[in-house]
Amino acid sequence: MSEETAFPASPAPAGRGGGGLPPTPEEIEAANAYMRARMLFVPRMFQAINRSNPAIGRAFADYYEAGKRDRHLTRAVKELIFTAIGVATASPACLIHLIPAIEAGASREQLREAVLIGVLAAGFVPHGAGIPYACQYAAKVLETADRYRAGEPWEYARPPDFSF
Repeated sequence: MSEETAFPASPAPAGRGGGGLPPTPEEIEAANAYMRARMLFVPRMFQAINRSNPAIGRAFADYYEAGKRDRHLTRAVKELIFTAIGVATASPACLIHLIPAIEAGASREQLREAVLIGVLAAGFVPHGAGIPYACQYAAKVLETADRYRAGEPWEYARPPDFSF
């Protein structure tokens, strides 16, 4: 798939032709679909941002996807690296990268190995959470991955119910 034909061009700016009106439900869903196509998930913060300005979500998806294209490392490997970083730093926001890793073809064994690397790296992060906390995050990643593969939603927190 060539870069020019990989994805359609990002649609017009936010809100009913960019005229400053709030975006329609269709515009919001189109932005979410655009993000899912490029990123393999819609980050929680963009579930809210897209309700106000879908163009921001589309622009972020373009930026994100540009760094995740298969080059020397596959997308699955890049997402596994992000997941390992999330475990090493005990960052709840980074742990969600397990979802695009799975969607990009990462196996359960690859995910298990990535979180082990994250646990080991936690011992080297200055002022980091440390290995015991990284173990808790590793367990959360593996549990969430099993639930996701079983068809459960990837996010257990209530979706954002506010708009800007």
